[in-house]
Amino acid sequence: MTRPVFIEAALNGPWSQRRQPLMPVTTDALIAEGIDCARAGASVIHIHVYDPDTGQQFEDFDAYKAVIEGIREFEDVIVYPTLPLSGFGNTDQTFTAEARFETVKKLAKAGLLEWSVIDPGTAQITELEPKNSEQVQFLYINSEAEIKYGLELASRYHFVPSFAIYEPGFLRLGAMLFRNTKGCPQPIYRFMFSDKLSFGFPAEAGYLLPYIDLLKQTNPEAVWMIAGLQVNLRGIISTCLEAGGHIRTGLEDHYLYSETVNLDLVRQTAKIIIDENYEIGTAAQLRQRLASL
Repeated sequence: MTRPVFIEAALNGPWSQRRQPLMPVTTDALIAEGIDCARAGASVIHIHVYDPDTGQQFEDFDAYKAVIEGIREFEDVIVYPTLPLSGFGNTDQTFTAEARFETVKKLAKAGLLEWSVIDPGTAQITELEPKNSEQVQFLYINSEAEIKYGLELASRYHFVPSFAIYEPGFLRLGAMLFRNTKGCPQPIYRFMFSDKLSFGFPAEAGYLLPYIDLLKQTNPEAVWMIAGLQVNLRGIISTCLEAGGHIRTGLEDHYLYSETVNLDLVRQTAKIIIDENYEIGTAAQLRQRLASL
């Protein structure tokens, strides 16, 4: 039997429908697309929730609860939220660690949280060739105090940290802080690529290998996947699969103003995995794999 490959579907992101018109924002749309993507092969669903009155992203326990329970009622899949965006540029807001993880903590205490975003570092994210005057430009801040606090919550409530690795230093810092947090579940690492934004590397196979080598040095047992923002990952999927990795897709990661929907992106990813002679992994298999580490 070939090994299972896990697909994460990131349904929307922070872009709003102004920049990503086809992404779901309402509770009903998030539930429907989450269910469809799970049935197409996604074992993990990542969501941002939006205020129905303003159309802007917000942090709301009840909104997340409704989406998580709405998807899980029909499909056994991991569903996890984002964190409030902290930084300067397109967004000008910062938080205390406690305030930033407030909704995560509430979801964990309610038994609704399996994973949480805990990104181990800070990065400048700027659109290199903006299509219009609405250039993506912000300093994405994750202080060491926030990272430590998130990992302590993960240890207390036994949820999996999801590490987005925007730069090589994220990997090194994340691995060190994980090792120093007693009882913390093993993180899952997302190597972040972009064709159009300033962080990290473009999606080329040669740039994936240094991340894999560095992870082997710092946390060799960890599960990892390829992901990104404003990116097409097809050129590195074969290298990823050969090296033992997994794949994230969805409208959070795809090019802005996309004419493709989440379901098609998941179906395309699943087809590549099957065509490469791997099997589509389930949420149950992923939970078991992470629990064994």
